[in-house]
Amino acid sequence: MRRLSDPLLFDSEPSLRSAFEQGLAKLLDIGGLNHFILVLANASFGLPLFATLRERLWAQYQILHEALRDALRAGHRIDEADDDLLVFLKIVILGLDQLEVTEQRAEGCWEVQFNQLRSFRPLRDSQRPLQAIHMPFDAQAFHFNKAFLQQEIIWSGELLGETIDLFYNKYPFVDLHGLLVPDRHRCLPQYLVREVHEYVWRLVQHLGRTLPGVRVGYNALGAFASVNHLHLQLFVRQQPLPIEHRHWRHNGGLSAYPVDCLVCDSADQAWSLIDRLHGENHAYNLMYTPGRVYCLPRKKQGEFALAKWSKGFSWYELCGGMITFNREAFASLSEARISRELALAACTDLAHLGL
Repeated sequence: MRRLSDPLLFDSEPSLRSAFEQGLAKLLDIGGLNHFILVLANASFGLPLFATLRERLWAQYQILHEALRDALRAGHRIDEADDDLLVFLKIVILGLDQLEVTEQRAEGCWEVQFNQLRSFRPLRDSQRPLQAIHMPFDAQAFHFNKAFLQQEIIWSGELLGETIDLFYNKYPFVDLHGLLVPDRHRCLPQYLVREVHEYVWRLVQHLGRTLPGVRVGYNALGAFASVNHLHLQLFVRQQPLPIEHRHWRHNGGLSAYPVDCLVCDSADQAWSLIDRLHGENHAYNLMYTPGRVYCLPRKKQGEFALAKWSKGFSWYELCGGMITFNREAFASLSEARISRELALAACTDLAHLGL
């Protein structure tokens, strides 16, 4: 674990980016299949970083490829996670030199992303139909206290009076994408509690002073959360997400958003809404910005037909960003089709909640 005594990385976007990139380079130094995949996925999200690390990634790839091939030939045990072996096999079949860097484009009011390496990742619980948005923490399942994950922490320490860990997202889809795990040793399930909600509200306001564009996303269970250990997704981007555009009715404009979007301008107002959704076992996604929360009640995964070009509609998709995994879908998705696909996740039973 890399622990810093003072969170200097939050002083500015360049400081955060520098710490983010230096941490990736250190993981390459440590080596190993898991770290190689994490660094490759984060580097391939942006061309400048990919170019900087290309030679080191290629050298590490050749070392891993040879070691795994020799182990298989000799019949030796391979002490690597099956998920990582499968992802590496896909990279080998494709060819590392054929891996494409993530690309993005605007499509009307939406944004579309081509993220090839993310399509290789294991899906965990995000594809399993769930009837409940609360399940007990399972120490046998994937969680953030696993020993092998501790080297993947970008920063760990106390901030605004709470202990947090910021992990790399192994397969990122937004810039400077980290997984924010509050008080992880409490082993809270992926079920937002008021104290964490209020902390994240304060944290985003605090970080917004030095990190313009900071945002935090949240997936409830049943809303394409993939890990049942309480975590949120912190990132920084200069362009507002589509859900933040002024022409939408929830922002005072005239256009109806395809999914119900409820805007809360205070932590208490947001918690009142979240608490009602919890009481009704209702799936939802959140996006925190400084002084505002966008809340998106939605159908649970498995309750609507997922678009063929997508592997899940999480907070990012419901906020207007579409992730595709092949060139055809990336080029062909239209504004109207995106709106139709998003509308499939919309609820039809919010009236009894007073929403």
